[in-house]
Amino acid sequence: MQGNQVFRHAVINISEAVEAAAKSVGMPLSQVDWFIPHQANQRILAGVAHRLGIDEARVISTVALHANTSAASIPLAWAAAIDDGRIKPGQVLLLEAMGGGLTWGPVCSGTEPHARSL
Repeated sequence: MQGNQVFRHAVINISEAVEAAAKSVGMPLSQVDWFIPHQANQRILAGVAHRLGIDEARVISTVALHANTSAASIPLAWAAAIDDGRIKPGQVLLLEAMGGGLTWGPVCSGTEPHARSL
């Protein structure tokens, strides 16, 4: 794998998938309280947030703590943000994963009436 090409692929394709998911449920990304991406590496997290126009302060990142824990990275980040009080009931969360074989998928969910899972 060539790191620069994987980085570019990840940032572009994850961003496009997230935008399509949000559009499909009629939710502007500005309504997302927390973005919990797959914790592959900090550069990808920052690149996707920047491309989506999401403030990095709204990105849950535990990659420095847990490293890339593959399929466990999102639940670990989610649990850490609940434990430290960032995530509260009623907030809208955007989760995104990219995995082996360079596949990806997002979900946008919340408890508000306008939020729907994909």
